[in-house]
Amino acid sequence: MSHVNSIQTKGQKMLDNQQNLLEIHQLYKGFKIGRWSKSRIVHAINDFSLTLKRGEVVALVGESGSGKTTVARVIARLYEPTEGIMKLSNEIIPKKMSRKELLVFHRKVQMIFQDPFASLNPLQSIKYILVRPLKIHGLANRENIQEKVIKLLEQCGLTPAEQYLNKLPHELSGGQRQRVGIARALAVDPDLILADEPTSMLDVSIRLDIMNLMLDLKDEGDISYIFITHDLAGAHYMADRIAIMYAGHLVELGPSDLVINEPLHPYTQLLKEAAPKPESGLKPIHIDTTQEVPDLTNLPEGCPFAPRCDYTKPECVEELPPLIEVEPGRWSRCIKKL
Repeated sequence: MSHVNSIQTKGQKMLDNQQNLLEIHQLYKGFKIGRWSKSRIVHAINDFSLTLKRGEVVALVGESGSGKTTVARVIARLYEPTEGIMKLSNEIIPKKMSRKELLVFHRKVQMIFQDPFASLNPLQSIKYILVRPLKIHGLANRENIQEKVIKLLEQCGLTPAEQYLNKLPHELSGGQRQRVGIARALAVDPDLILADEPTSMLDVSIRLDIMNLMLDLKDEGDISYIFITHDLAGAHYMADRIAIMYAGHLVELGPSDLVINEPLHPYTQLLKEAAPKPESGLKPIHIDTTQEVPDLTNLPEGCPFAPRCDYTKPECVEELPPLIEVEPGRWSRCIKKL
């Protein structure tokens, strides 16, 4: 066994011994659209179950419309779940929460948003943006609040911190703005950070810096991440485990290396084939498929990926395959592997 694999194995054993921070059981989220007789339900998340250990990073990967961002917004309680049970630190998260309960909850669960400019108030200084969570959660007083803001900026690589206090978001680069977004999430010392494609709107040259920063902060504060992305390479770099989503369903879950190198589900194979490769000049490869992503207001009875799959059997279109543990720690929703 190589030294790198030995380290990864030891790290996985440590995670195996950790307690679950987040548990999601059979989560469903539907959105009603239209009015009266023309109303329909968008089935955004369907029968989604996942556990996340303390200090673990799980990447949610899928195309646009797969439901990955909706999962994060339901966990963050920006949306109320339609059905299902969620637990944080072994305590059930109520479907409806009072303002006081939400305040306590958001001390433990924070988000980093995709657009680092839209997520920051353009009229307020960086100091104001970082002071707000500290004041709201009662984590600083008048004497030490600036010291805490400076420490947050330094933790996130914005030095010398004093130069950033009175700047407005438009005076910063995209990478600097995202560092402020990370600092804001970090301000309340959360247990879980939901990172919604935090590097997708940044220059390629600084994406790795942001991911390394997030991983360093994870190790320093024992933070867990759900890292949302459409980029398999980024998911592989960041995550201990990768969860693949398609049409609101979880279709594959397993250790990062195995999901990337030995995918079980045909959709994961499709994502891998479509990823840019150095030998092709990093240009995305066009993949021919017979159908597009199914209409989420009218999902098929069987596997939603069946129309695009090369391995489709008659039973695939008759009933949705269950998510089965094919081997220890590896799950797939595909009849081909059952």
